[in-house]
Amino acid sequence: MSASPRARPDPDALLRDIDAAEKRAVRGRLRVYFGASAGVGKTYAMLTAARALHAQGADVLAGVVETHGRDDTAALLRDLELLPRAELAHRGHVLREFDLDGALRRRPALVLVDELAHSNAPGSRHAKRWQDVEELLAAGIDVWTTLNAQHLESLNEAVGSITGVRVWETVPDAVFDAADEVVLVDLPPDELLRRLREGKVYLPEQARHAARNFFRKGNLIALRELALRRTADRVDDDVRAYRRESAIGTVWRTREAVVACLAAGEGAEHVVRGAHRLAQQLDCDLHVVTVETPRAAPLPAHREKALQSALALAQSLEARVETLAGTDMVEAIGAYVRRHNITKAVVGRAEPRRGLAAGLAGWLTAALSSAGLWRRERFADRLAAGCPELDVIRLAAPVHGPLPRPVADAQGGPPLNGEPSSRYAEDPRLGRPGATAGEPSRRYATASPTEDSRFARPGALMPYIWSLSYCAIATLVSLAAFPALHQTNIVMFYLLAVMAVALRHGRGPAALASVISVLAFDFFFVQPLASFAVSDVQYLLTFLVLLAVGLLIGQLTAGLRLQARLSARRESVAHGLYEFARELSSALLPEQIVASAVSFIDAAFGTPCALLVLDEHDRLRLANTDTPLTLEPALGQWVFDHAQPAGAGTATLSASPLFYLPLKAPMRTRGVLAIQPPGGAAFAATEARRQLETYATVIAIAIERLHYVEVAQKALVDMTSEQLRNSLLAAVSHDLRTPLTSLVGMSDNLLAATPPLPPAQRDIAAAMRQQACRMHALVVNLLDMARLQNREVALRKEWQSVEELVGAALAATREPLRAHRVSVAPLSNLPLVECDGVLIQRVLCNLLENAAKYTPPGSHVRIEAEADGQEMRIAVADDGPGVAPGSEQAIFRKFVRGERESATPGVGLGLAVCQAIMNAHDGRIHVERGVPPLAGARFILTLPLRPAPGLAPETPADAA
Repeated sequence: MSASPRARPDPDALLRDIDAAEKRAVRGRLRVYFGASAGVGKTYAMLTAARALHAQGADVLAGVVETHGRDDTAALLRDLELLPRAELAHRGHVLREFDLDGALRRRPALVLVDELAHSNAPGSRHAKRWQDVEELLAAGIDVWTTLNAQHLESLNEAVGSITGVRVWETVPDAVFDAADEVVLVDLPPDELLRRLREGKVYLPEQARHAARNFFRKGNLIALRELALRRTADRVDDDVRAYRRESAIGTVWRTREAVVACLAAGEGAEHVVRGAHRLAQQLDCDLHVVTVETPRAAPLPAHREKALQSALALAQSLEARVETLAGTDMVEAIGAYVRRHNITKAVVGRAEPRRGLAAGLAGWLTAALSSAGLWRRERFADRLAAGCPELDVIRLAAPVHGPLPRPVADAQGGPPLNGEPSSRYAEDPRLGRPGATAGEPSRRYATASPTEDSRFARPGALMPYIWSLSYCAIATLVSLAAFPALHQTNIVMFYLLAVMAVALRHGRGPAALASVISVLAFDFFFVQPLASFAVSDVQYLLTFLVLLAVGLLIGQLTAGLRLQARLSARRESVAHGLYEFARELSSALLPEQIVASAVSFIDAAFGTPCALLVLDEHDRLRLANTDTPLTLEPALGQWVFDHAQPAGAGTATLSASPLFYLPLKAPMRTRGVLAIQPPGGAAFAATEARRQLETYATVIAIAIERLHYVEVAQKALVDMTSEQLRNSLLAAVSHDLRTPLTSLVGMSDNLLAATPPLPPAQRDIAAAMRQQACRMHALVVNLLDMARLQNREVALRKEWQSVEELVGAALAATREPLRAHRVSVAPLSNLPLVECDGVLIQRVLCNLLENAAKYTPPGSHVRIEAEADGQEMRIAVADDGPGVAPGSEQAIFRKFVRGERESATPGVGLGLAVCQAIMNAHDGRIHVERGVPPLAGARFILTLPLRPAPGLAPETPADAA
């Protein structure tokens, strides 16, 4: 087979390309400047190219460009139009983000959007900047952007394992792959480290920190390799797309790829292993293909099993496995090679055929070849001729070691044709690779040469008997019509019989019918009659034409019959999967999924199955309790834990009568499917295994969909309940503040009455005031919690002194702490912190009041603080009983109190209010066990620090 460099394109593919081109015409173009890490010059390269384009008159808008304080980068923005940032209020801060609506209103030809993986501030239309870019592209606006390797979803985990730094801002690979252009910006590691030391990447303090962690030379080398490889993959996709669009049929050797061509037989696994070794040496992709061609009869069981075992081995080696359909193996593989731009093909050597018929056929072929009358080309030679640009590699024959001594044939003579006889005593020690213990090797299974032939089985003889019957019927009809019909018409009866045999029974019986038809026509209708002699030599040509036409009709008819059967079977499988997916898409309960799965799998494979799914405690349970199967819970748990199939037909616990398959969904494994192999045979056939795995995937996705529907419903109910509770708390708290304030005021009036009240009444008034104040504090906590959760509290951040905050809190809690010893560490040398002073003071008051309530009188309470340049930590410690182990997180929840109750009651809101206030400041609060001498509870507040604004120098006028 020869292929022209530019073959005629597939019409369907051409229509798809035209449709995609029309969609691209109305969509903006995306260019990604891709680099291994920060500092390689992506933004600089993007701005340089944008300035050159702007100088040519293009409408360029700088949507968002992060210069990170680099003067040379900022200088490139001088001649470009800058889009003002959108301002968003968040927790008292004003955040400046990319103005997507402004860019859409402006509608420039090109927008520069730096840092594609950036997460937008809360309140933005999209959570991620790459989603903003998608909207710009959909509006027909071109976009240029930048991206680091660690921010690409497929490389994120690899980069994290190399550098020890995991970033959480990622971009899906689909966005990167859909880009119209990818520009690799590369820089050697030594040059990048030099730029880092010179302060051209980060500020000096950040640069020193980065050099100690992320920016180590080994990390940079590995990142550079990842970026180069990912870019090469992208360029390889571009090459394939161009070849497809241009209808280029020849292979372009831009990148190595290996395909293993398998045929049914015991050498298939040897071919897979050899191709895998070659692909590992070349560090390239491995494809494994086999061609399903029309056959006169099904393959022998041992050859089919060997082929399926080889395909399963290829899948375990993570190769791309394909089963091609076609009438010519070279043509099918050649098309696959050109479609995937493969450069090397690995084929095996044909196994020698055994038996008397094979020996005679080999002797005849050798005789004709030596005489120059027949030349049988090897598959490797035909593949090389059909794909001249492909390297074809023939592997050496597999070495199986010394063979067992053959048993003599029935006559006691030596093995036929010099080959070992296939009749061996069954020995369980003769195992084959991948066989289970005790299973005899298929190569040496007990069978005689005749038993291995299809003629030895009574069922296999019936088609040939029917072939003889059809020829006999054609002969009888022809004899009845012979005087009236010419010999030319008599031939038609025999051709009709050959076609009927081919249609009903296949190629072999059709070939026999062709030969019998020629002989019967010669014997009954050619002079001299009742003899195989011919009176006219011209009849020899008639015989040859009759035989050739009969064989051709038989081949074509049998081939079409097999193709129709294959098409019908594949259509049935596809239709079953479609119906199954449609049924599960409307399932609203787990029971509906289980019922549909059991019904459809039984219909598809004719065997019962069982589903093990997760319960509310994440334990496997049997979903269909009416199954007739006897399950092994330990094996099902193993399959679930390892997400790998096990049981019958696998390498793991293959003695089990059932096949266990994990239900793997996109997020996690959702259960296990157990099925009894039909007819007692394992799912060794790759096609059946794939079909079952597809069913399992559809079931897992349906279960996961229901799970997340339940999660969303529960979250919605919790949110609604929380909102109702907060609204109730706010309403009740607001209505209670006025009477409580009045009660406190009237108590004060009673205590200050003239003349003074009697001692007993004065004590009652004092107790009333104390309880009213306590209730007022509880109501204030309730109201603050409701406001904080409803985000109605706007932070008024100012630069505060920690010393003043602590002093104000101590003054406010003087009365509760009267019976305790309080000490404060020196705080005057601490930097200023930007916070809402009233709220932080409230946090300190709550912690001090807690220390007073949960420690006995006379206990020691100490306040300390320290700063490390990035965080301010304020600690409130005591020498009381501390927090019960295991409740360190629970005490910060609403309406939860410590186990060690005090005489003063409460509702458990103080610490919850503290945590809400710290979260609003982007800080955190936690409790830990103190260290002697303060071995009680130690509450630590952590606030972020940033450089305080510098104070203007004092002038003489100010001093005056």
